[in-house]
Order: sequence, then structure tokens, then C-alpha cells
Amino acid sequence: MLVTLNEVLGDAKTNRYAVGLFNTTNLEMAKGVLSAAEETGSPVIIGTAEVLLPVASLRELCYFLIPMAEKAKVPVVLHFDHGLTEEKITEALRLGFTSVMYDCSKETYENNIRKVAGMVKIAHAFGATVEGELGHVGANEKQAQSAGQDNSIYTQPEQAAEYASLTGVDALAVAIGSAHGAYITKPKLDIERLKQIAAITKVPLVLHGGSGLSDDDFKNCTQNGISKVNIFTDINCAAAKAVISHYREGNGLSDLQQDIVQAVKEATMKKMILFGSNNRA
Repeated sequence: MLVTLNEVLGDAKTNRYAVGLFNTTNLEMAKGVLSAAEETGSPVIIGTAEVLLPVASLRELCYFLIPMAEKAKVPVVLHFDHGLTEEKITEALRLGFTSVMYDCSKETYENNIRKVAGMVKIAHAFGATVEGELGHVGANEKQAQSAGQDNSIYTQPEQAAEYASLTGVDALAVAIGSAHGAYITKPKLDIERLKQIAAITKVPLVLHGGSGLSDDDFKNCTQNGISKVNIFTDINCAAAKAVISHYREGNGLSDLQQDIVQAVKEATMKKMILFGSNNRA
């Protein structure tokens, strides 16, 4: 069934588990993610990000993601991640996405509030939910590590509570030391900061840059306030490895598609069980 963030994150916040967002770029990845959700009995968030649109456009993806989500036996949120422009976010809403993220984290605090609050009004009119971001999740490991020298990269607890209230967002991505992409060395997450943010912020909190974190990192995050975790690199790499390991001379793509689906499914199931969202649908 197709739902919004509000239908899945409230219970996650109350019961201290997280629902995964698994970004997808093709039918095989979508099949793998949704099959994992149904087999584990897990609510799931599926979608894409603006940076991935050169690979597959919003319109191309919605043709199969929406009917697949509607037919699923578990709650499925169709989410547009890291929307950078109002044009693309509005397109996603018009196409039927039930949730959007407006990433204004590089803006000033005041502009971030103003722009996201405006988008909240638009998205809510569509019946969709909105995720904002405060602080800045690194685009790579060096940027995340630099938070140790530049405290402004981290989300400030008092600002988080105020930001959530002023914007009206339904979920808030926080920066506590994670980074997008693959990690080279072990990241250092500021769990104490996360606890402080969760204690004074009413909306569910989101962890970006989830691929590559340890099992203990995830458990610490979900037990201390994270209700949504974004994953892409792990399942994207699982799909690529499936092609490499199963390719034989003379094979075509059709010979590999089921292997890709199965690899994505297995990688997704591991995360769902780790996040504690299994049997929560």
C-alpha cells in the first residue's frame, strides 16, 4: 500500500527502530527492495534522489514504482530524496510521490527555514510529507571528518527543535558525523548530540550516509532517536557485484536480472532486520 512518512515513522520513533529508505534507479533494484520488505514484513521507503535523475528520470521511475507500491502487501512510502530545486520537487509531487526532501542545508539557517516552510505548505496540499535537513551530511568522508574542526557542520540541538517547529517538517535529517558514499575509515558518530536532539525535537529524525556504518553504529542510532535511515551505496554495489560474479561469456542482461534482484533483496533484508523494522508492517 502507498503511504506517507507519517504512517511509518511515528511507530518507529515510539518503539525505537528505523525504517529504511532504499533509493533505486531501475526495475531490478525496485523488485529487490520490495521483495525484501514483503518477506521481512517491514514497512519501507523507496525512491530516488535528484542527483540520480540522469540515470532514470522521475517520470520513468514513477511508471513502475507507483503501481508496485500500491500492490505491495506492506506500507510503502515513495520518496524523492535530496531534492535541490523546487521545480523537481513539484514534479515529483505531481507525479504521485508521497514524500519529498527539500535539501536546503547549504543555505543560511534563515533561508533554509523560509524555503522549506514554503515547500511544506505545497507538499501538504498534495497530501505528501516533507523531510528537511539541518547541519550538513558530508558528501564524502573528508567532509564528515572536518566536522571535528568545523562545529557548524553538525546539527545544533536547540536549532533542530526550533527548525522543526518553524518549518512544519514531518521528518528531520540531522548531521552527527556520517557521510554519503563509501567510508575509508571508521566514522565517528556523535551519539550524545543525537540524544540531545531527540530529547527536544518532536519530529522523527533521519540518518543520511548510512551505507558502510557498522551494526553497532546503527543500533546506537536507532536506540537513541533515529527513525529513518537512508541506504543507496550498499544495495547499488550489491547489484554491480551480482553482475560481475554471475557474468559468463555469452550471457545477456536477461540472464543476470534475477541475480541482481536477489542480491539487492538480500542486502536490503539485512538492513531491515538490523534496523528492527522487520515484522512491523
